[in-house]
Amino acid sequence: MVWWHFPPTPKQLTASAVIFLAGVGLVAVGSHLSFANAAPQRARAAARRRVLDDLLRKKKLDR
Repeated sequence: MVWWHFPPTPKQLTASAVIFLAGVGLVAVGSHLSFANAAPQRARAAARRRVLDDLLRKKKLDR
């Protein structure tokens, strides 16, 4: 628990609220972008896996 010797001024409270809301906004934008880009990343990973599987299958059949 924090004990303040002086209570924060209205200007300090406003600045704290603005900084807090800016942080919340950044987290929201980051999570949105993360979920928006998830499907294309999964598709690229699946394509790479198919290419590698085909390559390994061909190498195994050549033996």
